[in-house]
Amino acid sequence: MSPEPLPAAPTASAEVVEIERALSRITYLSTRTRQHDRLMALAGVPLDRAAVALLRQIVDAEPLRPGELAQRLGVEASHVTRTVQQLQRSGYVSRVPDPDDRRAQRIELTDAGREAIGRVRAAGARGMQIALADWTPEELRQLATLFHRMVDDFLAHSVEDEPAEAPAADVVPRPSTVE
Repeated sequence: MSPEPLPAAPTASAEVVEIERALSRITYLSTRTRQHDRLMALAGVPLDRAAVALLRQIVDAEPLRPGELAQRLGVEASHVTRTVQQLQRSGYVSRVPDPDDRRAQRIELTDAGREAIGRVRAAGARGMQIALADWTPEELRQLATLFHRMVDDFLAHSVEDEPAEAPAADVVPRPSTVE
């Protein structure tokens, strides 16, 4: 039996179409292998894209269970398990007991992991600073505010589409200031 077709969505406005195009362009630019390799070289950190994505999730809300990480990253649990094992062997993460369930474990950053993701973020921020050098502080604040609002709205909308058992704690709090 084939799944039911989705209800017809309202036609997107010209502004939404342009936002989607811009997001597609920025996603393409930020996920290129060459861009990742350059960022890792600037940061002095030998990590693949999956490892960086995982460290970024942990640093914002650690410690997390592997299943929570998989859900946040939108990948299979086995993918997270392999990446965690790689990061554990490299000394960037460790497993700690889950205080809520002694049978389970959570993943947390080590000092080396915290330093590594800090270096990656600093290198990325330097690149953004150069690219956005002609923007005023007010324009940068507005962009940051609107980006956070957009992500929050995307998360809120995606939660509606997920099963009821999805934990609400997956929404990462929005920083109140722009650094």
